[in-house]
Amino acid sequence: MNSQTNKLGKPISSWLIASRPKTLPAALAPVLTGSALAFHQNQFDAAIFIMICIAALFIQIGTNFSNDLHDFLKGTDTDDRLGPLRATQAGLLTPSQMKSGIVTAFFIALLAGCYLAYVGGWIIVVIGLTSFAAGLAYTAGPYPLGYHGWGDVFVFLYFGLIAVGGTFYLYTGTVNGEVILIGAAMGGLSTAILIVNNLRDAGTDIHTGKRTLAVRLGENFARGEYILCVTFPFVVSGLLYSRWDYPLGVFLTWFSLPLAINLIVSVFRDTGTDLNITLGKTARFLMIYSILLVLGLIL
Repeated sequence: MNSQTNKLGKPISSWLIASRPKTLPAALAPVLTGSALAFHQNQFDAAIFIMICIAALFIQIGTNFSNDLHDFLKGTDTDDRLGPLRATQAGLLTPSQMKSGIVTAFFIALLAGCYLAYVGGWIIVVIGLTSFAAGLAYTAGPYPLGYHGWGDVFVFLYFGLIAVGGTFYLYTGTVNGEVILIGAAMGGLSTAILIVNNLRDAGTDIHTGKRTLAVRLGENFARGEYILCVTFPFVVSGLLYSRWDYPLGVFLTWFSLPLAINLIVSVFRDTGTDLNITLGKTARFLMIYSILLVLGLIL
């Protein structure tokens, strides 16, 4: 793979590193759950599903490219960083090449978004445009959201409420209470990934001016936030069954509860580079929970 080079001029492996594959479940999970909810209500459409997946994945990839570039330009990614390799900081991609990657990723997402806008109307246009803007503003611009403690809110909204709600709306033209509840669960699990990242980097972020919530409010606050984010989804399953009369299948998600408990222990026990393992496990937990919920909704 290292010998294969694409039109952007660098080995494909470099672009894979920059795309941060472990974060991509956060883009797909709300699409899968929102689509499963539409399927449960007999309103699923395969073409819409494919286009949402493409748009969501490439918005996430474009955002990751932007984060990689601007964290490097702001001096946040240094030789002292504890997290996984970053392509620009490591010299795998130049800033100019990364800018080309950002444009390419967002352009692919835009192409898929045009079809979705045709299906869903002006609301989807607003969601799409604000998603692009938020993805760039996370680390770029005069007030980067991730540097001022707004990253958690951004992730909760755009990888939870907006992503699940927008997905369901494209199929049905409506949004209901179940959608909001599932959106909150997905947003919480995606935020949990960010929390581990911020916990790991709190010691270096404080010196580089990145004021995440783990820096602003302390690591114990972040750990408490993590507990809420990984446990609330199990409450959601119970509410779906008791409040909206969904089938017992929604309790399939409870098979992932031991994983959540193990992750909570890890967040309190581990520090530094050991949290990279917890980060990957949190992303897998998000996907496992989502798949179990999808099965519970469609079977």
